[in-house]
Amino acid sequence: MGGLFARTPHEHSEEPLPGFKLAYPMLSADGSVAGYSGVTLGRAHVYRTVDDAVCAHGSRHACPSRWCDCGFYCFHEMASARDLACEPDHRGAVLLEVAVSGRYRRYERGFRYARQRVRTVRIGRCECGRPAELLADSGVGSVGWRRLVPVCPGCAALRPVIAPEEFSRLAGGIDVRLDGAAPGVPISAPAAPLRAPAALSADDGPGTVALLAAEVALLQARLDEVQSRLDQLTRGGEGG
Repeated sequence: MGGLFARTPHEHSEEPLPGFKLAYPMLSADGSVAGYSGVTLGRAHVYRTVDDAVCAHGSRHACPSRWCDCGFYCFHEMASARDLACEPDHRGAVLLEVAVSGRYRRYERGFRYARQRVRTVRIGRCECGRPAELLADSGVGSVGWRRLVPVCPGCAALRPVIAPEEFSRLAGGIDVRLDGAAPGVPISAPAAPLRAPAALSADDGPGTVALLAAEVALLQARLDEVQSRLDQLTRGGEGG
């Protein structure tokens, strides 16, 4: 995110300053603590609701250093953070409203700073485009932490999920809002979920079993036909 800003002199503030940023919601391996990780330089570091910045490159200097790109980053305007969330790489992030304090550097579009307090977490839309209502295990993370991703009930399927209220509690009781349905933007009704085929029971008669067997045989025949045509096209392409 450092490339979005132009450097200016270092400043210090005792009073919190408002800011907006994107982050990935994180859950500790034992499920007892919630946190956040950055979407750019800070992906490897998980921070808490109230935390101090550390150098992402492992240096021990105070953040933000004039000679380094370390520190927390945020925008002055919420709209800038929303615009960044449209990029494919950031679709799984949430929007944070933060209070900036301590050492900072002011940029044209935001701050790079030493200390922050997360005030509000805004959960946007699921990857499918519908408003998200849950946070699900994304299948990726870092040592000791699992990355969560906003999902709608239809896309949650069998993935492990936690409710926004639970994330709020694990993060220290902060404000967590479902922000996916933006005013003036219509969201179509979700399609009815597909039902899993019912398991056969002892009460199913031989007619039911025969019908299912016929459907399976027909499906297999169609698959065989498709494979045969694919083989012909492959051989024809090699011959040409």
